[in-house]
Amino acid sequence: MGTKTISIKDDAYERLKRHKRDNESFSDVVMRLTQGEKDPMEAAGKYPGLGDKRDEFRDRFDRDSRGRRDLRQ
Repeated sequence: MGTKTISIKDDAYERLKRHKRDNESFSDVVMRLTQGEKDPMEAAGKYPGLGDKRDEFRDRFDRDSRGRRDLRQ
């Protein structure tokens, strides 16, 4: 497997660095964080009734995300 050199902004580097675990390379971080990437539209319509709770879920997710971000700072 080859390697590539990329340039990222300092703030992007700091975000990536916060996700890095001990004994993990930055390549490992990128692979781990992107391993589950799928087209969200593939799941559209598969879960009837889920849309009814969308706003509640989004609010809870946003609160949880803010809490995790505050803990990291």
